Amino acid sequence: MWYAIVGFLGGIFGGMGMGGGTLLIPLLTLGLGLPQIQAQGINLIAFIPMAIVTLIIHVKNGLIEKSGLMFMIIPAIIISVIFSIIANNIQGENLQKAFGVFLAVLGVIQIVMQIIKDKKAKE
Repeated sequence: MWYAIVGFLGGIFGGMGMGGGTLLIPLLTLGLGLPQIQAQGINLIAFIPMAIVTLIIHVKNGLIEKSGLMFMIIPAIIISVIFSIIANNIQGENLQKAFGVFLAVLGVIQIVMQIIKDKKAKE
């Protein structure tokens, strides 16, 4: 039952383009007590159908900028492979800390970007 609720919440965030894993991984680790590496694996598997559905909708709505797409996809694949190997060799506790730092930095960046945007709008 809890897994379905966590999946539902992750699907909502993933469908809105906010990254379901941002919510899914903490819910799986903190809420359901799964190890970090297992939560990340579940997130990757759950991401596939969410990404396919979301991509189809965004393509139909003309929200995908196709020029330069390969210049983003190819480096992303290469970096993903490298960091998945690194993540597989990091202890779960350290992986949790690294993910927590990542989320904190992401939050600070979002706040700063919003402040800059608001300041420009006022000018």
